[in-house]
Amino acid sequence: MADRRSLVAGIKPATPPVDPSVEKDFIYRAPSGETTAKPAAPATTANIARSPLSTRIRADFAAALKRASLERQLEGKEPNTLCDILEQAIEPWLRTNGYIT
Repeated sequence: MADRRSLVAGIKPATPPVDPSVEKDFIYRAPSGETTAKPAAPATTANIARSPLSTRIRADFAAALKRASLERQLEGKEPNTLCDILEQAIEPWLRTNGYIT
């Protein structure tokens, strides 16, 4: 049976503490293969204000939309966000029915 030790002895680290500068370098470095620069927003929607919208859609539509978004993101195709795909799908209907010009 193992020797008993006090609670204080049990919570003391067994290894020496890590240098704080090494910790900061690890935490704040860019992941390998990625740059720290963020991609620019699409030029067509850069100056358009967005408004939150909440609605309910059929579960199969929601699943298909999410799948399309994820696959397009992996393939690097645009539009690839749920918002951009929905905007692209809704815009022709709004134009056809005279709600936007």
